[in-house]
Amino acid sequence: MDASPTPAAVPAPAPGPAPGHPFPPVFPPAPVPASRVRRLAVPAGVLAVVVGAFGYVGAVDPNQPGHYPVCPLLRFTGLYCPGCGGLRSAHAVAHGDIAAALGSNALAVAGYAVFAVLLALWVVRAWRGRPMSIAAKPAVWWGIGAVLLVFSVVRNLPFGSALAP
Repeated sequence: MDASPTPAAVPAPAPGPAPGHPFPPVFPPAPVPASRVRRLAVPAGVLAVVVGAFGYVGAVDPNQPGHYPVCPLLRFTGLYCPGCGGLRSAHAVAHGDIAAALGSNALAVAGYAVFAVLLALWVVRAWRGRPMSIAAKPAVWWGIGAVLLVFSVVRNLPFGSALAP
């Protein structure tokens, strides 16, 4: 008997970047096709964690003191960071009060919406057997950082008090 490995037992090398795209995929495709249940396991796990987190924040009111830590930036400087009001916003979203959520942290509500769209896209792509790839150019990440910085500055100025939690 020959104990040499068969060619099918050797995994295929990971593919490089797609033609015309400078960045490799974040999640390279698996070398062997997986079952639909297996492909949906990770997105379902992420969804379960997010639903659990929103359920906890929905049950434990952040408007009552003592349940959550205070923002260190707010405590030591008196300035609102981009995340200040995010828990109150998540609590309002969990209770279906979008107006209160926007009043607590409008940027967080936009982030929840973007996350929901990306998660739905991930589930659809996993269902169809396609890998999820988020390869953004550095300019996109710099743009996101600039939006966070501008949001932080404006919500701390007198004319931007409507954005403060």
